[in-house]
Amino acid sequence: MIQQVTSECWAEIITERPHCIYYFGPFQTFMEAKTTCPGYIEDLQSEGALGIKVVIKRCRPDMLTICDEEVSYISF
Repeated sequence: MIQQVTSECWAEIITERPHCIYYFGPFQTFMEAKTTCPGYIEDLQSEGALGIKVVIKRCRPDMLTICDEEVSYISF
């Protein structure tokens, strides 16, 4: 399958805890995406997210939020 080239920019925000990848966009330009990131980061920090990294890139995400499922352990 050939992926179509897109000119839309997306902010990919990765958090270590919880381990998630969030996509925000689309934006017309790199600068437009970059200037919106502080608000997204602030929201994630207020929800307790740690280890936040941001990448602005041209893409077409299939999903806007991808999180590792938590594993529950039961002790007997």
